[in-house]
Amino acid sequence: MKSHVQVAVIGGGVVGCSVLYHLTRAGWRDVVLIERSELTSGSTWHAAGGFHTLNSDPNVAKLQRYTIDLYKEIEALSGQSCGLHLTGGVQLAGTPERMDYLKVAHAKGRYLGMETELITAREARELMPLLDERHFVGALWDPAEGHLDPAGTTQAYAGAAKKGGAEIYLRNRVVALNARADGGWDVVTEAGTIVAEHVVNAAGLWAREVGRMVGIELPVLAMEHMYLVTADMPEVAEIRAATGKEVVHAIDFEGEIYVRQEGAGMLMGTYEKACVPWQPKETPWDFGHELLAEDLERIAPSLEVGFKHFPAFERAGIKRVINGPFTFSPDGNPLVGPVRGLSNYWCACAVMAGFSQGGGVGLALANWMVEGDPGFDIWAMDVARFGPWATRGYTNAKVCETYRRRFSITYPNEELPAGRPLQTTPLYDRMRSLGAVMGNSWGLEVPLWFAPEGVEPRDIPSYRRSNDFEHVGAECRTVREAVGLSEIANFAKYEIAGPGAESWLDHLMANHMPRKEGGMILTPMLNERGKLIGDFTIAKVTDDRFMMWGSSQAEVHHMRWFEAHLPGDGSVRVRALGLGLVGLAIAGPRARDLLARLTDEDVSNDAFRFMSSRALDVAGAPCRLNRISYTGELGYEIWLAPEFEHRVFEHILEAGRDLGLGLFGMRALLALRLEKGFGTWFAEFRPIYGPIEADLGRFVDFAKGPFIGREAALREHDEGPARRRVTLEIETGDADAHADEPIWHDGTVVGWVTSGGYGHYVQKSLAQGYVPTKLLEGDGVDGVGRFEVEILGERRPARVLSAPPFDPAGRRMRM
Repeated sequence: MKSHVQVAVIGGGVVGCSVLYHLTRAGWRDVVLIERSELTSGSTWHAAGGFHTLNSDPNVAKLQRYTIDLYKEIEALSGQSCGLHLTGGVQLAGTPERMDYLKVAHAKGRYLGMETELITAREARELMPLLDERHFVGALWDPAEGHLDPAGTTQAYAGAAKKGGAEIYLRNRVVALNARADGGWDVVTEAGTIVAEHVVNAAGLWAREVGRMVGIELPVLAMEHMYLVTADMPEVAEIRAATGKEVVHAIDFEGEIYVRQEGAGMLMGTYEKACVPWQPKETPWDFGHELLAEDLERIAPSLEVGFKHFPAFERAGIKRVINGPFTFSPDGNPLVGPVRGLSNYWCACAVMAGFSQGGGVGLALANWMVEGDPGFDIWAMDVARFGPWATRGYTNAKVCETYRRRFSITYPNEELPAGRPLQTTPLYDRMRSLGAVMGNSWGLEVPLWFAPEGVEPRDIPSYRRSNDFEHVGAECRTVREAVGLSEIANFAKYEIAGPGAESWLDHLMANHMPRKEGGMILTPMLNERGKLIGDFTIAKVTDDRFMMWGSSQAEVHHMRWFEAHLPGDGSVRVRALGLGLVGLAIAGPRARDLLARLTDEDVSNDAFRFMSSRALDVAGAPCRLNRISYTGELGYEIWLAPEFEHRVFEHILEAGRDLGLGLFGMRALLALRLEKGFGTWFAEFRPIYGPIEADLGRFVDFAKGPFIGREAALREHDEGPARRRVTLEIETGDADAHADEPIWHDGTVVGWVTSGGYGHYVQKSLAQGYVPTKLLEGDGVDGVGRFEVEILGERRPARVLSAPPFDPAGRRMRM
């Protein structure tokens, strides 16, 4: 073995070999892969080998398409066949609700260039003659589906990597990872120690154990997964004789099964409800090319449906049953990227769909390591999307839920129950007693909406307007016409302190810092490419102390960035406050009247201006108040220690009774912000957008000193963005846009929706999205124009608004 390397990749499955190959393709030659046994040991060798492009996150779907397109390249480079069978596939809908799901999936694929097609059940049978069309109402045809040889594909990645200069060390387990003072790692193996500048955890079934070597508990769990292979079937031979082609793939959502051809027979796999975790605490190191005991009784309910929907299977003999473990994260997406607090330690694990996603994971991680940025929006795969609350117990509960629901519909308004409640504020039980329907926000329970007395507090999941519609509307009207009260503990909160705090923030953020104590600003944060990686509210408490608020979902992501950019002299300290600081918000035209009843301080407009922050006693409790509101109304955020929250909440309720005070939840807040055209992180603001196209240019101060991303953002400003964020008013029926719906113009898909819903106060169906700037001229704005938004398979007329539909001048916030 080498004694010193640039990168040591741990794990010889398809993902580790993909990372190794992509590092060499990016120009890094001094890279090695270390495998405890043989390549493919663990999960890869027994995988069913299927691949597809569709994913609920279009950004992940792009990388899946890249993965499939890559296979011919690595075959040519390595001389090793991947055993590629690009058959195409049908995804089958047994109910109208499932057909709605397929319409949504089809629409998402439009602006990615996917060539999917909605077809009838009869057309599906013509493509896949083994199915009984009587059990289905329709289907989605995807030509970019198929299967391959797992071992051959892994060897092709490995062969291509070795031709690029990589080395692979087999039968050599990593036993320890020791951090070095220079930021590298001593990789201790059974055959000796390698000094590596970077380490990549691509250890698959052993990802937790390789994480524990450096003191972290990664949220990953292996599940048993079964599929069966039939004996030769005459029906398969008949299809080959009649068409000259293989049997296409099929996913039967009602049966929770997938089927494809295998040799002269067929393969059928299932994601059964009665799922079983494998080794939920620790993976034995001596597990290798072994299978688990088959248990056909456990998957019998799915097989019974499968045999009914595909009758030929019932007549076929079973040649073998495969039961092997493979890994999931809590939400089913991979864990990719650098780990906060660890120098040069990278993850590429929990890649459940390795032959759909492995190439994209390798590309993104190699880009990240070599260029400092993945080059794509991979937020849905970033290891930083989970916080320390994602414990082993939580992970195991959520992974089982994710496995059971692999082929289930998840509706836009559906909140899944596993592992909850996990984090709660002191008001959790009180909110529920007041009718709150709770949701999950980065592991924290938050009120979504409030059921009035006599109404059951529960969601009915739907792609259309659901049972919360009327009640969310009432909450919105309360805020617009009187005053509303909401809990806002689910923001990320930070304290930045030290003599270098202001200059450091000025370097990190695109806007200038508040000029005076008590001042507040809104600011984007950019990466070196001038793309959005955060948006924050910052208050200047003293000359050397600042408070900052942002998206809770991005807290670890942002802390990783902050800590990587801290000065080495200790002049700046950054602290995430978590639930050590909770919050309440009051908003509406009577908000000032309400606040005046809770404090003896002067809170008039002259004394407490818009975009200012003050320390105030509220109901006798020490608080920090920010005069700002995401609703677009006169409003105040009240930040306080959790031990005071219950007292202040009850006093607000009592003081506001005759002012028309009402509670409002997250769904009303999001509807109100749509009426104001306000964007939000992870929807309108993501790392693929620049500040000008995102309509945040007014919060970028090019005149101040240099800041990260300034030159790229200045180019965007001077040249003008090719696309812009807009608000659209849509003519709809009983369904609104949610996210990722295609935006059409003159019969062509030109953009996509980032978020949408109903503006209850303005009584309009609204959406935000990105469209080409050149189309925002003439009748494209404030006219019927030629825009449409595709909702559940129907293209609905839409127009781009030149100003927010509610209070476009922003007077209500400042009154």
